[in-house]
Amino acid sequence: MEVEHSKLGKLQIIAWHQLHFRQLAHQKLSVIRVQQLDSPKSKPLWLGWHGEQIPNLIEIVDLYLRRLTIEHWYRFSKQRLHWTLPNLGTKEQCDRWSDLMPMVTWELWLARGMMEDHPLPWQKAQSNLTPGRTAQGFGAVIAVVGTPALSPQPRGKSPGSKKGQIRNKRKRYPIVKKGKGKFESQKKKHKKDEISLINLNICFSYLLIV
Repeated sequence: MEVEHSKLGKLQIIAWHQLHFRQLAHQKLSVIRVQQLDSPKSKPLWLGWHGEQIPNLIEIVDLYLRRLTIEHWYRFSKQRLHWTLPNLGTKEQCDRWSDLMPMVTWELWLARGMMEDHPLPWQKAQSNLTPGRTAQGFGAVIAVVGTPALSPQPRGKSPGSKKGQIRNKRKRYPIVKKGKGKFESQKKKHKKDEISLINLNICFSYLLIV
């Protein structure tokens, strides 16, 4: 299809569906090629889509143009919201923790108008607070709003587990190291080629001497 884009001009978009990688036949994906017709020297842009329902092709181009904003959010959620910090045991726990990241981001966005800027000594003052600066002073909001949790109460010695109770151990998974075997095999192959080349040079030199 050919469409007119507000930023990129005239585009030709072609999509191939129901494709998969050789070793992942059950994971279907779509491949999209975007070509700028107004700029013949420009290289085509190849995009991939993996999901339940593919949106309109022109929407995929707009989503790709917004990738920088999304990448900044990934960086913020990992460094400031500690997205990848917990060492969770199951994929369900990981999914629930990941679902909290957008909710926390929206809370910071909604609270930015209630906050007063409290910059650190080396930081510049901001009139429009960023999510990171809002999170920096969010403790003041929590102090006013409070928490639905009850205050901690002193208690005696915990009885602990019952005698003879068997606790299930946490399931352990093997550590996957990318490319270790491949790189070692390549090194061994290159080393064998070097040894063969040295032996060939030695034999050739011996024949010349003889």
